[in-house]
Amino acid sequence: MRNISLRERLIDPRSPDRRPRRAAYALPTLFTAGNLFLGFYSMIEVFQGAMDFAGNPASAQMHFQKAALALGWSVFLDGLDGRIARMTNTVSEFGRELDSLADVIAFGIAPAVLAFAWGIQFVSPPTDLITLEQLRRAGYFLSFIFLLCGAARLARFNIQKNPKPSNPGRPDRKYFVGLPIPAAAGLVAAVVYACGSAPLQWWGFAAAWLALLGILAFLMVSTWRYPSFKDLNLLQPRSPLFVVLLGSMIYLIWYFSQAALLALMGGYVLSGIVIRVGGIARRRLRPAPPPPEHQLE
Repeated sequence: MRNISLRERLIDPRSPDRRPRRAAYALPTLFTAGNLFLGFYSMIEVFQGAMDFAGNPASAQMHFQKAALALGWSVFLDGLDGRIARMTNTVSEFGRELDSLADVIAFGIAPAVLAFAWGIQFVSPPTDLITLEQLRRAGYFLSFIFLLCGAARLARFNIQKNPKPSNPGRPDRKYFVGLPIPAAAGLVAAVVYACGSAPLQWWGFAAAWLALLGILAFLMVSTWRYPSFKDLNLLQPRSPLFVVLLGSMIYLIWYFSQAALLALMGGYVLSGIVIRVGGIARRRLRPAPPPPEHQLE
């Protein structure tokens, strides 16, 4: 008996062009809705943590941790909805627009709110070098810049059919142009989670936190190359090395989640920087071509 794929099972028998059943389109939408809910839930936890910090710092720390974890799960679901839509042949304009709107909330507004509340709001009064009001104004500005650049990154992704990075890679592989907004939000959540979720109180750490937000905002609107992994099909047979690496990653995330998630998200963000710097270095160190023969005569 021939094995029937999931895409074939979802085909409407009454459709002349073999389109999926209408109910099949709800499957990726459910994942997008879950992504949207987790972004909303993260903001609720941030608000609750901010209200509890003065009276019960331990409770506030727990709420910030829940907010960071919700963003992490949202990144996971966002990686599934598009993949499921392509697997089931249920890609649609409605789903694409809904996914972008959900991403603005889950990976734009929610991490910006978390970044300000966790990293800036509860900082102790700094030294004479910088006032608390100046630090908070910088926090307002860079948190909003993070949101604005994330929204611009999504808008650019929606209108460009075949974007080309400023440092093109291999033609047989797919790349993102600029840091994807889920990766930027994922790093924000990973840092909060890895630091124990207790709000920052020293102004030096807060200043470094704002610098990280500014770097992430720049990377999102840049044209630097980032791996997309869209051509990675986990259902196909893989080499034993791939299975070992995948199992090791799952083990590390399960038992050492704070360090593993920070390394995973930080490594992906740094990969685009390393690729860009490496490309510039190769061009600088590449020997100049010999002059044409007619110039040697």
